[in-house]
Amino acid sequence: MKIATYNVENLFDLRYDGSEYSEYIPNTIWQWNTKTYRQKIKNIAKVIVDMNPDIIALTEIESDLALKDLQKELSRQGLWFRYRAIADKKPTSVKNAILSKYPLRKKEIYISRSYGTRNILETKVYIKNRPLYIYVNHWKAKSGPESKRIVYAKALVKRLHQLPKNIPYLLVGDFNAHYEEHKSFLKKRKHNDTKGITGINHILKTVDENNELYTRQSLQEDGNYNLWMELPVSQRYSHIYKSKKEALDHIIISPALLKQEKSHYVLDSFEVFKAPYLFTKSGKKLYRWQRSRTRPRHHTAKGYSDHLPIYAEFYIH
Repeated sequence: MKIATYNVENLFDLRYDGSEYSEYIPNTIWQWNTKTYRQKIKNIAKVIVDMNPDIIALTEIESDLALKDLQKELSRQGLWFRYRAIADKKPTSVKNAILSKYPLRKKEIYISRSYGTRNILETKVYIKNRPLYIYVNHWKAKSGPESKRIVYAKALVKRLHQLPKNIPYLLVGDFNAHYEEHKSFLKKRKHNDTKGITGINHILKTVDENNELYTRQSLQEDGNYNLWMELPVSQRYSHIYKSKKEALDHIIISPALLKQEKSHYVLDSFEVFKAPYLFTKSGKKLYRWQRSRTRPRHHTAKGYSDHLPIYAEFYIH
């Protein structure tokens, strides 16, 4: 089975709730309307259909209405997800969600009162009556310091410690942190307000006692394995910002999923979905959802997302 994660870049519905970004308030000069909304959904659905996952975690979904409309469009394009869930207990502008071919139970991990924090979505997915926990994350953006992301990491780890020992789980989504954030942010005063400690590396324990990323061979029972380690360094990116390639989206697995005798990660199956149409003609930029450069600025009903989806395969038994 294939599990994917994708930041779809602001899938807002057409219902006005008052929490929308200004450019996504329906039927204004920005032209976020029936035409652009439907085209956005069709474009995102095309990406998912071409990738063909059995479960897909999604970030930047405004509501269950938007998620349901995407679910319907996917079925029209030939990919049927029977189950869906969204972390909607907190009225943030965008939320974490999941679509699955397998039954699931939903829970939310509360982060803080701060308006900008998004609840982590916990889903307990039942595959052949075997439980698999998937945690969908969208951490604080790089506009904020590392302490803002550590809050998410600590809340997540607190929940993981409550799970039965050796239970298989995946930590997925947009963490707004590089896989080697502990090395890349050291000289950035704007981000390093934590004396070198990072949420993704130190709190989630994706590095060893020497501050090096765990490999398949070195992973300890109390650590987690970041699947970016499966790819050559030059291919480790899901986002491009000002020509800089970054790995902000992650699939991180528990030690249980590396043990081949049980439900496990299929070795060397981790990939970035890089369909040519997801890039501009030059191939140097992502063909994100487009807004016109002329005034008044508005949605053009073209493009996809400012992130690439990633996926991996698992054997459940």
